[in-house]
Order: sequence, then C-alpha cells, then structure tokens
Amino acid sequence: MGLLFPLALCALATSYSAAFPAQQTTKNLFPFLSRGCNDSDVLSFAGFALEDINKDRKDGYILSLNRVSDVREQRQDDEPGGSLFYLTLDVLETSSHVLSRKSWKDCEGWPFYATVYGQCKALFYINKPRRVLYTVAYNCTLRPVSRRSIHRMCPDCPSPSSLDGSDPKVLEAVTETLAKYNRQHTSKQYSLVEVTRASSQWVNGPSNFVEYLIKEIPQPCTKSMDSTCALQSPDPVPVGLCEGSLTEIKADKIVVVNCDFFEPQDAAAEGEKAAKLPKVQDPGNKEAEAKKGPKGTVQKLPDLDDERPEQSQDPSPVEEFPVHLDLTTDPEGQALDVSFLFIGPLEEKLLVLPFPSKEQRSAECPGPARDANHLVLPP
Repeated sequence: MGLLFPLALCALATSYSAAFPAQQTTKNLFPFLSRGCNDSDVLSFAGFALEDINKDRKDGYILSLNRVSDVREQRQDDEPGGSLFYLTLDVLETSSHVLSRKSWKDCEGWPFYATVYGQCKALFYINKPRRVLYTVAYNCTLRPVSRRSIHRMCPDCPSPSSLDGSDPKVLEAVTETLAKYNRQHTSKQYSLVEVTRASSQWVNGPSNFVEYLIKEIPQPCTKSMDSTCALQSPDPVPVGLCEGSLTEIKADKIVVVNCDFFEPQDAAAEGEKAAKLPKVQDPGNKEAEAKKGPKGTVQKLPDLDDERPEQSQDPSPVEEFPVHLDLTTDPEGQALDVSFLFIGPLEEKLLVLPFPSKEQRSAECPGPARDANHLVLPP
C-alpha cells in the first residue's frame, strides 16, 4: 500500500503533462485579469476610449459614459507595463454634435423622452512606461428609448418625426427657422446640410421642433470688393448646428431659432489632447496615422417597438444591442502591428484575443450608472 500513493501521484502528473504541454502557462489558460468596473484607472481608460470614439466620428451626436458594464485586462508579454483592455461601455447620446469636438464631460443629455442609449465595445491599449494611450478598435450600437414606454408615462411629450424628407412639416420648420436666422444675421448667409433631429407636439397648436446642420453660402463678388474675392470660397463642410421650432396658433406662426457654430477642429483637438499622456510617436506623422488599422463604427438602430410590435405573432427574440468586436476568432489570439506608436526600427505587436462574452463578465461589474433608469440600461 505504501507504494500506491507515489505511483498514483506519478500517473496524475503524467496525465496532466499530456493534457497541458509545458509551454502552456496559467496565463495562457486564464488570459484575462478581472478588474472592477468602478476602478479609478478603468474609469479613466473608459473615458479616454470614449473621447477617441467621438473624435473618430463625422456624424451624429457625442456619446457620454453612463457606466462601465464590463472590463477585462490582458497583460502583454512583450511589452513591459503594457496592457490591452477589453471594455464594454453603456453610453448615452448627448445634445452636442460630434463636429463641435467637445469633450463628452462638457455635454448635456437629452430630455428623458428623447434619450438615445446604447453600448460600445472597445479595445484600449495602455503602456504607461512608454507613454501610450491608444484605442485600437471599437463598435457601438444605439437605439432611441422605447417610444411606447415614454408615451405610457408622458402621453403629451413630443413624438419623433421622420428625417427622410417625407414629412412636409419638418421641411417647413427648417425653411422658416433658417430664413429667420438669415434675415437676422446678414453678414453671412447659410443653407441646409442635413436635418439631424425632428419631433412634433401639440402646444396650443401644432408645433414642430428641428435640429439641422448648416453651411455657409458663397457670396457673389461685387465691384466694390477687391480682386481676390473670386478666390475666397467658404468651406463646404458644416459650420454649425441650428435648433428651431415652428408653432402654429390659429393664423399666426411663432418661429424660434438659435444656431451654434463649431470651433475650428484643430483648436478643439488641442484641448482634447491636453488631458492625455502624450504619445512618443509624433501625432502629425501622416504615415504613422495611415497605419493605425482598424477603428470602428457607430450603428443607430430603430426603436425596438418598431422591430417588436405589440401585436406581432413572431416569437423570435430581437437582439437589442447586437454589438460585436472580434478582430480575431482564433482562441490563441492574433498579432496586431502597433509599431507606428513608437519611435525606433523595432517591430511592436499586440496579442489580441477574441472579445470576452457576456457569460465571462467580471464579478465586480457592471459599475454604478450615472442614469440608473432601467429604460436606458442595455441588458
């Protein structure tokens, strides 16, 4: 009997070695470190990632952080001090357009009946010794808050209007409000680029509310202008966002309009960089910028009520926020070249793994929400 116990241990060791080769470490078996969703570092990294997401976008409204829903850290073997964070962020749309280049922390949210909420997944690389903060990739999915739920609580609240040009009241509200602004500000004239939001409500009469982007109208040259006039053409990109309303009371029209103009993008970008650790690589290097590889998308889906009508006979469930971010499906991971982030001839790579599933959520997640209303928290 005395020999049986050592023999059993030897057999166990042999079978363990066969199942797990010597080169496979605990880190290979459990590649992710759990982090708390309310950890101060995690919140900072989430904020930086969201700033990058907003800066990368060309249309839509700035997203703010409602809470960190999940986070996993993956230490990089070849990068002392370097970690790749797999972030799942619950977000809320703000009333500031992305072209304003404001920080999401300086933006106000929509009234509850106009809320747009969603979820982003982001890969965020941090290397403090080498002074690098970098959003590798992201994807976001947004939806408006349930119109059915809002009307149960507030039947008189404004209802969204179509933005596809099919609602003549939206076009009338834009035309009337922009005409009023141009009459009041004659030094420059503006035209419509795109309607970004529209809604209607009964307020002592039909009222239509609109938001839209504007651009400057080229002014014709006159004999009194100097010879360089023909060379001075306004920038064709949107220069501001107007908010207007048109209310009809009997035979009268009440027109209200206000326009905010965007800062030059270069100046706004400088303000954003001030809060970040500077990267070693010169951000003005166009060749390096071109090598940055995958970024991401922000997808805005319709109201769930439109996809899941109350009288629907279709039992199949609708995925509320189909947001995925898998740069690889290989469980062993895939190398991603990030040499452009550093100075020097050496090749620098990150090991990227498949994004953790919801079932792998960290025990200390999700974190507390800034807006804990169940209507604006993704499942």
